[in-house]
Amino acid sequence: MSGKKEFHIIGAGVAGLGIGWRLAQRGHRVTVFDKGEAGKGASWAAAGMLASILESEPGEESLLPFLLEAQNLWPDFVKEISDFTGLDIGYRQTGTIFAACERDDAGILRQRYDFLQKNGVTLEWLERETVRAREPFLSPRVYSALYSPGDHQVDNRALTLALHAACLASGVTIRSHAPVSEIMSEGGHVAALRCMGDMIPAQNVVLCAGAWSAEIRGAPEVNSGNLPPVYPLKGQMLALQMDPKHPILTHVLWTPRVYLVPRKDGRLVIGATMEDRGFESLQRAGSVLHLLRETFEVLPGMEELPLAESWTGLRPSSRDDAPILGPTGIKGLSIATGQHRHGILMTPLIAGLMADYLITGKLGASARPYTLARFG
Repeated sequence: MSGKKEFHIIGAGVAGLGIGWRLAQRGHRVTVFDKGEAGKGASWAAAGMLASILESEPGEESLLPFLLEAQNLWPDFVKEISDFTGLDIGYRQTGTIFAACERDDAGILRQRYDFLQKNGVTLEWLERETVRAREPFLSPRVYSALYSPGDHQVDNRALTLALHAACLASGVTIRSHAPVSEIMSEGGHVAALRCMGDMIPAQNVVLCAGAWSAEIRGAPEVNSGNLPPVYPLKGQMLALQMDPKHPILTHVLWTPRVYLVPRKDGRLVIGATMEDRGFESLQRAGSVLHLLRETFEVLPGMEELPLAESWTGLRPSSRDDAPILGPTGIKGLSIATGQHRHGILMTPLIAGLMADYLITGKLGASARPYTLARFG
């Protein structure tokens, strides 16, 4: 496969923008479509945790190497995009603490610790005094924790803006508020897209529409008629405002029921619920109450902080909670969706793997277990 091509990408989240940037860097023509404002969907709603280690749970052994590979790309990726755009994407290497406040929580910590040790990942076990020394505003009820120095964070909104800027500077055309309603094929090969009534000739299409990937007519089918097994998993979140000079939390903090992500500007992002409610985007009082109550249990000083924002997002979850990458069975149509709760973490790896595949026709070894064919 030689020569320059034209690519059309459906979805302007971090996956679509990342793939578009990588393709444009190699001289290809790229147009990215989004049904809303580019970058303002699930990527904007996320928390930005790069937690390949502590987010991994028993039953996800097969996904762990993929997550670790993605995490290892982040330092170089941060330097590359920051140097190219001049933008700070809020990358912080303070590590992540997973704290226990109740006896049952200690059992969850021990299970996570044993699971990760068995899979070759080293964590620090912290007793009460050490935890409180690192985070003195934590509740006295916190009596043990795991510390993962390799789990970091990025400001996902700053990342999205930087990818948008990188795409534009590289010649990518980005069309916001331009929903693609249909992918048209002829003879088993992509032929065109339908966008707001217009038919746009297209021979190389990448479906990165997140939770909406199965809502587009003509999307690839599996199991004799079922569309890509991607569905929306709703998450409700909120943010409080700390004093940036005197924050009451400096590490990303997990408990089994809530996570807290402190930003450089003092924002404290709190999340997130996991709700199977279709495409509902309403905020519900009970969920906000749950997040605030669980935050108070571990960080009681939060009650004096101003409420800065609250919002919802729709994660693109697949049937097995793993990404769907690569070919679709329709020539010229590829897919990158289903990242579940790891979309920000996977950004540099998916961008590189998919760009290589689209240009060479060869899917990298890391992505081969995650093609659409596994559902067939």
